[in-house]
Amino acid sequence: MRNPIFHMPEPHVPDEHRKLLLEAVRQLDRADAYLAAVAFMDLHDREGQAELRLLRGDLQHLRRRFEDRRDQVIE
Repeated sequence: MRNPIFHMPEPHVPDEHRKLLLEAVRQLDRADAYLAAVAFMDLHDREGQAELRLLRGDLQHLRRRFEDRRDQVIE
């Protein structure tokens, strides 16, 4: 296992960077699915539901940002 303290990260080649951004988008999709499951539970907590909506909105914003960056990566 690489220890980031002893090894400086190497710059990614464009194709590798694109793949990392794609994986980040997939992980954000998974996180959104979990938050959606919690949002559909009847928890009787208005403030909690409002926070969930904000979190899901933030996730979608971050997802779009990574998708845009992935599309801009030059080969």
